[in-house]
Amino acid sequence: MKLSASIVLYQTDLTPLKKAIDSYFACQSKQLQLFLVDNSPTDMLKEVVTMYPDKEIHYIFNNENMGYGKAHNIAIKKSMEQGLPYHIVLNPDIVIQEGTLEKLTHYMNHHPEVGNIMPKIIYPDGQLQYLCKLLPSPLDLIFRRFIPFKKWRDKSNKRFELHAFSYNKTMNIPILSGCFMFLRTEALENVGLFDEHFFMYMEDFDLNRRIHRAYKTIFFPEAVVVHEYQKASYKNIKLLKAHIKSAIYYFNKYGWFFDKERKKINRETLKQILEKD
Repeated sequence: MKLSASIVLYQTDLTPLKKAIDSYFACQSKQLQLFLVDNSPTDMLKEVVTMYPDKEIHYIFNNENMGYGKAHNIAIKKSMEQGLPYHIVLNPDIVIQEGTLEKLTHYMNHHPEVGNIMPKIIYPDGQLQYLCKLLPSPLDLIFRRFIPFKKWRDKSNKRFELHAFSYNKTMNIPILSGCFMFLRTEALENVGLFDEHFFMYMEDFDLNRRIHRAYKTIFFPEAVVVHEYQKASYKNIKLLKAHIKSAIYYFNKYGWFFDKERKKINRETLKQILEKD
């Protein structure tokens, strides 16, 4: 079976990018293709393709920064046009551990009810990243940044990121990280691709939410990916503004404080965790 993946670039550092590409092509599948979709001001990163002469890498230069989701959509559409069953969305700072793609492909092949699956994500030092989440409320995303009470913030954050969940069991979780998304293209045909109104941030929340309505969105800890995760929007004012803008669009779309679907799904998720743990 042919696997297809995409990485969106923007003046990306070559060192972590090569690690991500190397780990992807280390998969035992004989048929792998990778789309590098470049939002950079220049096409200097196209040289990466020449470093992998025996690999199927398609470089797409957009000549503009069109946003994260919109750029990935270009590659996803090409996978769908080829009739491929899956498309993998990758960040340029991840390293896929040995056997991960094989395990995820096997699980998806045997569970057609799953629309997206995410492996366990860890830091380079082996520590867990808490990337399984509830559907967010405005308190979870916006207001907590400006609340000075650390104890309250930490308690709220631990609930939102499901710290009570052991992260060692396969579970149907409404929000999974966009740093690694193993997507069923049939699900995308039914619910749509990334919403291109999100320029950056929150597009993964939105897509997971739409998939979760009709399919399972599964956390699968038997497969592992290393992620050099940095909360860039906590350090950069421009990125912080982009994050807030996306959050406002998200809550305008689904509801700020009156969101019955959010309450129902979060209640079911927390109940599931209590029953399994």
